[in-house]
Amino acid sequence: MLLENRVAIVTGGARGIGRGIALMFADEGCSVAIADISMKEANDTVSEITRKGREGIAVQCNATNGKQVSDLVKKVIDKWGKIDILVNNAGGLPSTAPVEDMSEEEWDSVVALNLKSSFLGCKYVVPHMKARKYGKIINISSLGATSPPSSNVHYHSGKAGVLGMTVDLAVGLAPFKICVNAIIPGPIRTAFFGSRLNDDAFFIELGKTVPLGRVGTPEDIAGAALFLASELSSFITGEFINVTGGLPLAPPRTRPTKGA
Repeated sequence: MLLENRVAIVTGGARGIGRGIALMFADEGCSVAIADISMKEANDTVSEITRKGREGIAVQCNATNGKQVSDLVKKVIDKWGKIDILVNNAGGLPSTAPVEDMSEEEWDSVVALNLKSSFLGCKYVVPHMKARKYGKIINISSLGATSPPSSNVHYHSGKAGVLGMTVDLAVGLAPFKICVNAIIPGPIRTAFFGSRLNDDAFFIELGKTVPLGRVGTPEDIAGAALFLASELSSFITGEFINVTGGLPLAPPRTRPTKGA
């Protein structure tokens, strides 16, 4: 019970990496608020949390909308009276285009989804953590922030911004005993890969580009998040944990068709 009596918010927690984190946190004694735009999947995840004997709530929330994030935080405080852990996981790559063909609107929306969402989560949660002089903030970035496997300038710029924000907040919030760290996932088998999600052959080939010989799972990311959320990491802040199967330690033998 590494997170017994803790309360967490996981944005984008209805599926994929966010769902994996939420369920592992629940296994370790945590109450979890699932913030997502998809209420059906969010409620399904909460049902799984309650089957584990833990408390969970699903809150419909667009993580790029300040009022909705503020309302999310108020609901969690009203229910549990505190927020111990914030996982800024909301993000994605809804569109791709070469930089010269990318519209300003496309740039703004993707950067907002991957960077502004984390800013807003911190903006509204940090005051409650400061008041208690305790908190764990975990930002989900991407291998594309440091070693882009393909050209998606809006997505990779947003995820790189997450790393800069992590370091800045780690310094600024250290006096309040708030630890801020980031996870850099490599290729993880989630809906990020769209129609290829159920294509076993694709993921077998993609796994050959990874030194450990396979793609990751949401549970691989959840294990790192659990470490950062628990007291096992109480003297760690401002760090990035690569959960990439060894990438980019060795050059891939074949290139993935879509970035992590």
